[in-house]
Amino acid sequence: MTKITEEQVSHIAKLARLEVSDEEVKKFAGQLSNVFEYMEILQEVDTDGVPETSQVTGLENVSEKDEAVSWQASGEDVKPAELLQATELQVEGDQILVQSVIKK
Repeated sequence: MTKITEEQVSHIAKLARLEVSDEEVKKFAGQLSNVFEYMEILQEVDTDGVPETSQVTGLENVSEKDEAVSWQASGEDVKPAELLQATELQVEGDQILVQSVIKK
């Protein structure tokens, strides 16, 4: 049975630069001890031959290749290069430069 002491919780909190009260230290020591006890129970389960799983839903990231396509304007095809020529904004590498919305 793994028991996490209050001293260990205080030490971990100090390493993580977290301020925890004495009340929280007692609470977390009990909670962490319970987690480790449960992990010991799980270690008893025979997992030989069971493949590792990172997720079980079967969902996958979907991505498409970026491709420049022609546009229809007034029934005529407008090519991407023509659209770039029509902008008053600065163009670099076939892209219109815009102001950053993320500040560092």
